[in-house]
Amino acid sequence: MNALLKKEMRLSALLLTYLFIGFAFMTMLPGYPVLCSAFFINLGIFQSFQSAREANDIVFSALLPVAKRDVVKGKYQFSVMIELCGFALMAVLTLVRMTALSDAAVYRQNALMNANPFCLGCALVIFGMFNLIFLGGFFRTAYTLGKPFITYIIVNFLLIGIAEALHHFPGMEALNAFGFDHIGLQLSTLLAGAILYILLTVMSYNKACENFERIDL
Repeated sequence: MNALLKKEMRLSALLLTYLFIGFAFMTMLPGYPVLCSAFFINLGIFQSFQSAREANDIVFSALLPVAKRDVVKGKYQFSVMIELCGFALMAVLTLVRMTALSDAAVYRQNALMNANPFCLGCALVIFGMFNLIFLGGFFRTAYTLGKPFITYIIVNFLLIGIAEALHHFPGMEALNAFGFDHIGLQLSTLLAGAILYILLTVMSYNKACENFERIDL
């Protein structure tokens, strides 16, 4: 673990950000759009960015004997760490629903998205869009938070709406599979989500580094 990531975890991060990882337990809620758990995990990251901005954390970090690119790297590493912690918890709870609770009536009778690998793949896309829109947007100025986060909120709930609607279309019912039904398709969508997450995050990080280098703090 590098020094800047430790600094983000111990100095810049709010306790609230770590507590918001617990929203992954929304994966277990029947009759609720479970992908909202990914949004709340990202909301916790936003709270840390907001607190750090008010404390002039970016200026402090830039004054350290490190490259400006490393300041961006520390923020991205912290955000990705929180997202993957939340995702790991969501994955464990999804596995519980796919095994021990696969035949539970409360889930079988749920008209909304089931917790399965497709759901996890969608969660990764939501995390990736946060990195692209909010993190990338923040590093255009290293100060503005509101506009990129509002843009992310709009995109986030559009994605959730689309994901929730897909399995209601004829021929796409397998996306809402229970247990290990259609597992090949399910794992393929999870893999696609993971690839998109990596691509969106790397693309956002590279652009953020370019933008931050040009900012006169």
